[in-house]
This record gives sequence, structure tokens and C-alpha cells, in this order.
Amino acid sequence: MLSDAEIEVSVVLPCLNEAETLAVCIRKAFEGLRACGAHGEVIVSDNGSEDGSPEIAREAGARVVISEERGYGSALMAGIAAARGRYILMGDADDSYDFREIPRFIALLREGYDLVQGCRLPSGGGTISDGAMPFLHRWVGNPIFSVIARRWFRAPISDVNCGLRGFSREFQARLRQRCTGMEFANEMVIKSSLAGARIGEVPITLHRDGRTRHPPHLRTWRDGWRTLRFYLLLTPRWLFLWPGLALMGLGAVAYVLGFARTSLGSVTLDVNTMLFGSLFVAAGFQAVLFAVFTKVFAINEDLLPADPRLLRAFAWINLERGLAAGALTSGLGLALLGRAVLSWRAAAFGPLDSAESLRWVIPGSMLALLGVQMIFASFFLSILGMQKRVARSAVVVSSEGLGRAGD
Repeated sequence: MLSDAEIEVSVVLPCLNEAETLAVCIRKAFEGLRACGAHGEVIVSDNGSEDGSPEIAREAGARVVISEERGYGSALMAGIAAARGRYILMGDADDSYDFREIPRFIALLREGYDLVQGCRLPSGGGTISDGAMPFLHRWVGNPIFSVIARRWFRAPISDVNCGLRGFSREFQARLRQRCTGMEFANEMVIKSSLAGARIGEVPITLHRDGRTRHPPHLRTWRDGWRTLRFYLLLTPRWLFLWPGLALMGLGAVAYVLGFARTSLGSVTLDVNTMLFGSLFVAAGFQAVLFAVFTKVFAINEDLLPADPRLLRAFAWINLERGLAAGALTSGLGLALLGRAVLSWRAAAFGPLDSAESLRWVIPGSMLALLGVQMIFASFFLSILGMQKRVARSAVVVSSEGLGRAGD
């Protein structure tokens, strides 16, 4: 039995009813460890198997960890938490990955890479055996999600969904991953890239799934949507900010053209155009606020690293200034609405020229609405910031308590 200090590499295999292929995966993993001269262990993280997989794993020489919470990410987190090696290599237990390729991953980890990602796609030098990957996954899902990861998160990889990868245990602990499902693999790559990690890539061969008794655990449309949803959560800039700014810009143009009674040929833009413009501005401003809310929430939940630009902005924009800006905006809007009421009173509260009265009512309503949004948003952001401050205070109190206990 190797001591913890002697173990350099831990191979973690998430497992859910993999009796057909588990033993061969474990055997190949041990062969890969011997090939790179690493003292290591194989950990099977069982996620509720009912086909005797845990017993097969033990007989093959692996250490079995039981993951009570269901999910691909949950199984991996349980296995990683139990790992004793300095480096960890994870991969599926369906014999689609050849663990005898471990030495190429370990070589880069020994060179100082934080994360070494496998690449199955030919665009990154990988190879896909006949029938090893469904058509939609090969030509649509994996390429598109990989391009998004490169463009949105600057991840230097060609195959973001490849499940065969290696990383240092210390680095993975700093990522503080949260996803319990299939998004776990994407979360690792995205967080690593955002943290400025040193990421390497190893071309590998994807083989046909060795299981015949049950279909793959992956569900194309369900898992594809969950991955896209996760990407959008981690990039509020693309989900909320840019669409919101575009709506506000379009609304402002429509508003100005309508206010000026602009004629474009036989088309005249008037108060109706102003109304549409106000709608776009209000909706766009709400989307921009959602971008800020989502960003702060993701940082608080350790889904995203702290953003220095956001910290600098919040150092100047506090609750009181937000409330003052909201009150000023709402006040201006109410003043315009008051002007409209005075015009109505001057007409003895009788019929008005709607085109003229709406020229006061529309901007007044829009400004009053924006001001109210600013006030509520300021309170909500203050609450989110309080959550972070409370968490930091709890850490300080805990540390002080530990210090006193040790005196």
C-alpha cells in the first residue's frame, strides 16, 4: 500500500453501471501509470450502479468511492476529493478513452501546466474512430461549443467537451467548482481560462463506446441546452449587456426621430415612434441591469473570478449615489408628467391634442420608470454586496476563533 506522499497521480473514473467496460479501463489506467513511471492509484467514483460495478472495480485493484448525490459532476467531485495524488487524470469508464495515453498528459503536468485537455476533434489533431461520436456531436455540438469557449472565454482549446483531461489537485481546488451535472467539464475549462491558468492540449483518439447493454448517459438535446445555458450564465455580457445596449441605442434613435417629427419620404415619425423608442430604452436598461446582477451573483457564487473593473465601478457607485441618481431621474420624469397635467388643467380637464400631450407624457413616464429601476437596482446590488461582506466577515471571525482556541 502506497502512502499519500508516494502517490503522484490519481486516475478518477466516474461510474454508473459500467460493468461491461470498467475492468478494462482500470487495467489500461494502471498500464498508463506504469508507462510514465508514476506511482499512482485508480479511483472509481460510483454514482449508484446496480450492476455490480463497485465489486468489479475493487477486484481490478481500484479504490471505490461512493457518490451519494447523482450527477456526472457530483461523481467527479467525490472522486477528486478522495484523490491523494499531486496530479489527477479524469476520464469516462466506457472504454472510449484509452488510458494508456496517460503519459502524454502527465508529461505536460510535470512541466507545470495547470490543466491538460484532451482533443478528439480532427481540427485539433485528434482522431474519432468510426461510429465513436454521433453526427450532431461531431459536426455541430462540440465544434460550436468549442468555438464559443475560445471566443467568449479565450480558452486555448479545440475540444471543450473532451472528458479525458489532467490537472493538478492544488489548482483544481482553487477553481471551487459547483456544477454537479455534465456542465462540470465546461466549468473547469472556462474557470481555468478566466483564471489565467496554463492550459495544454493533447490530441487523442476517441474509440467506440464499449457498452452494449444500455445507451450512453449523454442526452444530446438536454445536455446541449444545459451547456448553452451554463455558457450564457457565465457571460452576462453576451446574454444581457450587448443586447441591452443595442436596444437602448435603437430606442434612443427612434425616440429622437419621433420627437423631432422626422419625415423619411412619405413616412412621418411622431409620438408613436417615441413610444416604441421608450419601450426599447426601458427594456434595454433592464437588460443592462440584469447583466450587472448576473455578474455580481456569479462572482459571489465563485462561478466567475472577481472583475477589477466592476470593483472600481462599485468603489464609486454606492447605494447612496444610486438612490440619488434614481431619485433625480424619477423627479425629472415626474416634472414632465406634471407639465402634462398642467396643460390638461389649462384645458379645464377637457379633451387634449393627444399628439402634443404625449410629447410630455411619454418622456415623463420613461424617465420615471428608469428612475424607479435605478432605485430598486441600487438596493438589490447593495444586498448582493452585503452577502459577500458577510461571508468575508464569517471567515475573519472563524480565523480569530481558531487563533484563540490555539492560544
